[in-house]
Amino acid sequence: MAFDPKNQQRTVMDEGKVPIALVKGMFVLVVMTLLMVSGNTLLGNPVVSKPPVVPAAHTRVIYLDGTMGGAATVRDADGEMIADLSPEQGGFVAGVWRVLQRERTKHQVALDGPVTLIHGTNGRISIHDPSTDWGADLMGFGADNARAFAKLMY
Repeated sequence: MAFDPKNQQRTVMDEGKVPIALVKGMFVLVVMTLLMVSGNTLLGNPVVSKPPVVPAAHTRVIYLDGTMGGAATVRDADGEMIADLSPEQGGFVAGVWRVLQRERTKHQVALDGPVTLIHGTNGRISIHDPSTDWGADLMGFGADNARAFAKLMY
């Protein structure tokens, strides 16, 4: 309810109307964020959001192949089958394969190259594609998904 001096009575404000001060405040936050990011980029400051490089306790070169339906096959460096995963089992592995396909297409490199699984000294599993320099800490996708690749390590 708001007081209307002309009518000398209270009137109901429109429900759902955002106060103008809040809209201006949000605009100021967006502009400030844009200025800070642009300034940091223009000054050439390094990206500090990357995780630290951890020494590898064990590495394994593998070849991934998958389907859009979630099935995946994993072979070792010699071409021996490590895992033949059904769509129910291989969903995350096939998802990583799709990311690799997209990155490799973007970088115009061979789609069927090897990737390296890395078991760090900190106990975390990561994957690295040497042809595109793409990589990911698999724990960031949850323990179950990291475990899917941990089974392929040894």
